[in-house]
Amino acid sequence: MFTGIIQGQGGIVAVESAGKETRLRIRPLFVLSDIVVGESIAANGVCLTVETHGGARDTAWYSCYASAETMRLTTLGDLKTGDKVNLERALAMGDRLGGHMVAGHVDCVATVSDVRPEGESRRYRLTFPQEFGPQVIPKGSVALDGVSLTVNHCGPDFLEVNVIPETQRVTTIAGWKPGVRVNMETDLIGKYVQRMLSAWQGGASATGHAASGSGGGGGLSVEFLKEHGF
Repeated sequence: MFTGIIQGQGGIVAVESAGKETRLRIRPLFVLSDIVVGESIAANGVCLTVETHGGARDTAWYSCYASAETMRLTTLGDLKTGDKVNLERALAMGDRLGGHMVAGHVDCVATVSDVRPEGESRRYRLTFPQEFGPQVIPKGSVALDGVSLTVNHCGPDFLEVNVIPETQRVTTIAGWKPGVRVNMETDLIGKYVQRMLSAWQGGASATGHAASGSGGGGGLSVEFLKEHGF
């Protein structure tokens, strides 16, 4: 579990592809001490497991493996040597939850369609597959390349976020421009709510499969919610 508060950036120093799978070697560009084999470190919002590590304090590196499924659903396949990624270590019990609950399991790839200044900040518009529209709400949370951001405005297949100078400084967002693809994870709680309510809405679940349950296809209504204690 992560929070979407990026600790720093990492540089890609090696990309080893084997069929549809890939092994990455990453060098943190900040002090990332006491790396442990088996721990989870998110790279651009993708939860990856440390396989090996080495180097001294200022030359530390670690390697991680991305399966074919991970490569298919994320932008990791776009990475090449010299690129930078956003890094965040897994949340420890008792840590401050400065962003929101992020699983590190990417839902889809979004594409930057517009960038414009807004005071000292920048407003970014991104488009994404319309099937994920119900999981994105105004003033809700979304993780883009692992960065926890608040949705300012959204529609069925787009969202807009306002990125402050500090976030631009410590993440890769400063390099975003139209056409850039980013990993998108919608709000974890919202996905569970959608999945639970889909049985009463007579529609498809978040995974695209027909919902099952005792809803009987009657639909969701104010009367139904009152009857069931909402």
